[in-house]
Amino acid sequence: MKLNYYPETDSLYIDLSERPSASSHGISEGVVLDYDADGKLVGIDIDNASNKVELKKLILSKLPSKVEIAAA
Repeated sequence: MKLNYYPETDSLYIDLSERPSASSHGISEGVVLDYDADGKLVGIDIDNASNKVELKKLILSKLPSKVEIAAA
């Protein structure tokens, strides 16, 4: 899973899988869910992210895998 924030567009993309998106469905104003060909959720796109989610703090808890940090 990857979280990518794009300040120039104030959008946050949460990449849940490396599988390609086959379809997208808007669920609310500025929030789109991406699904693969099998109907599995692979990504979440959030426009105007700074007004919708807390971007200043990220807490990872009890993840069953390695955590990698990439500097901005």
